[in-house]
Amino acid sequence: MVKKPKVCVLRTDGTNCDRETNYAFNLVGADSEIVHINSLIKKYDPVSDKNVSLDMYHILAIPGGFSYGDYIRAGKRFTLEIMQFLDKELEQFISEGKPVIGICNGFQVLVQSGLLPMLDGKMEQTTSLTYNDSNRFQDRWVHLVSPENNCIWTQGVEDIYVPVAHGEGKFVAQPETIDRLFEEHLVVYQYADSDGKPTMDFPDNPNGSERAIAGICDPTGKIFGLMPHPERYNNPNNHYLASLQDILNRDYIDKSNPIVAKRLKQVGEVPEEGLGLEIFGNGVKYAEKNL
Repeated sequence: MVKKPKVCVLRTDGTNCDRETNYAFNLVGADSEIVHINSLIKKYDPVSDKNVSLDMYHILAIPGGFSYGDYIRAGKRFTLEIMQFLDKELEQFISEGKPVIGICNGFQVLVQSGLLPMLDGKMEQTTSLTYNDSNRFQDRWVHLVSPENNCIWTQGVEDIYVPVAHGEGKFVAQPETIDRLFEEHLVVYQYADSDGKPTMDFPDNPNGSERAIAGICDPTGKIFGLMPHPERYNNPNNHYLASLQDILNRDYIDKSNPIVAKRLKQVGEVPEEGLGLEIFGNGVKYAEKNL
C-alpha cells in the first residue's frame, strides 16, 4: 500500500489551474508536483533536474486552463500531444488501476482522447464539450448533485457548490449515448437548482449541458472528468457567500426572522474546510489503500 501517493499535475502552455490543483492534493496528504508535458516526453525535468516518467506517479491530474489558447478547440491540441507522445505510458497507467482526474480543460482532454466515458472499454470519442448556450464565458458558482454512480472520487460528496469558469462547457452526445451514461451510472454530477433538482435553466445550468451533465466517469469509476473547479474551493473562505455565512451564523442574529431564515437556507453552514477538498481526498485515499 502507498503511504503518500505521488500525483502528477500535468500542465502545458496555457494551463492556469495547476497550482491550485497541486495545492489541493498536497493539503489532503499527497506528494503532488506540477510536471510540464515536455518533461514527461523527454523523461527529464529541467526545473528539478531529475528524470521523470508517468509510471513514477500514482494519480494523474489534468487541470483547467486554456491549453495552447484553445485555438483549434478547447483542449484539442493538448489531447493530440498527449495521445501522440504518451499514449503507451497512459494506457499502462490506466491498466494498473491508477486514478485520473480531469478538470475543465482537463475534462475536455479526457473526452476528446476517448478516455471518457470508454463505453464497452473502447477508447474512442463518443461525447464532447462545446460552446455554452450563452455564447459567453461563464464564471459563477453552481450547485451540483450526484445521481447513483460508482466514481471513487466523489463518494460522500453528493451535493456541493463549486465555481465554473469556461466558454466551452456544454456536454453533448447522441441521445442513446446519454441514455447509456445514466443507465450504467457513469453520470457523476448534474447542475441543479437551489432545491437540488437537476435543471436545464440558466444560470443554474451555466452552459446548457444535455440532461444537466456536469461530470462523468468511466465504468471503473477511477477516471473522472468534470467542468466545475473543486480545487478552487480548498478553503471555507473561497465560497462566494463566506462572509454572509459567517455573519448569519453569529449568536446575536435572529434566525427566526423569515428573511434571515431564507438566506440561511441559501448559504448553509460554514464548513470546516473547503468542500472541494473532499474530492481530492477521495482520490488520495483510494491510492493509499489500493496501489
